[in-house]
Amino acid sequence: MPAIGAIIPSLDRVQRILTADISYTISRMQVLERISGNPIGIHYRWVDETAVALMARLPSFCRVVGLRKGYEAQIEPLVAWYRNHGIKPSFEMVPGHYDAGLGRELTRLGFFQSGFHVSLLGEPAEIAPADSRISIERVTTGEAMKHYLDAYVAGWEIAEKDQQQFKSNVRPWLAQPGWLLYVARMNGQPAAAATLYLHEGTGYLADAASSPSFRRSGLQTALLRRRIGDAAAAGADLVFSGATPFSTSHRNMERVGLRVHFVRSLWTPI
Repeated sequence: MPAIGAIIPSLDRVQRILTADISYTISRMQVLERISGNPIGIHYRWVDETAVALMARLPSFCRVVGLRKGYEAQIEPLVAWYRNHGIKPSFEMVPGHYDAGLGRELTRLGFFQSGFHVSLLGEPAEIAPADSRISIERVTTGEAMKHYLDAYVAGWEIAEKDQQQFKSNVRPWLAQPGWLLYVARMNGQPAAAATLYLHEGTGYLADAASSPSFRRSGLQTALLRRRIGDAAAAGADLVFSGATPFSTSHRNMERVGLRVHFVRSLWTPI
């Protein structure tokens, strides 16, 4: 059975992806915000119900998502907000929402179009496992969470001195609403980790990482297959993920049937 069905591009689906993406990111940031004293500096600034500026001392969270034609006047106050906190944000521009006026205003304020990020999606369906060496476990116990964390810090190559604090920050993910965590084992050994986030019928295939010694072994493809199947079983009618164009992650997503729906342009300070 194919992984997913073909999907005709539409702005409605673009908005569903952005909404789920924002919801997941804020859910993840809220875990960090609960740390006493908010040491990571988590802040949010909503432009309207679908566009938001996210801020933290971690660069991956410093994003402006959802701006569209007519929002040019919102850019300068947002840039000032970030600069007042000593933070360099990334503005994400999406086809169908983008207008040349947005680009001109970003350029005027010292930003340039510095990169791309592909968003891939499809209709979920049950998929049979592809490799008998690999087993995928849904994380529901403390012991499984330990293995998930071990695989996760190895996959993201977290420095040893930072691993205990990092694990402490990540451990609450297990209780976050809408989150399903997975650990992949190669011949029984924890080797990779990934997340499925479910939001209003949309499944986000998020945050996958493989231990360096197990890369190029099919783990990410296996995790994609499992999460797509679980999204289908949960009643989702759309799954998506994202990657750097032409990266290994992009290729893995294409292999399981996800297809590029749109490309975000990333604008960062000069």
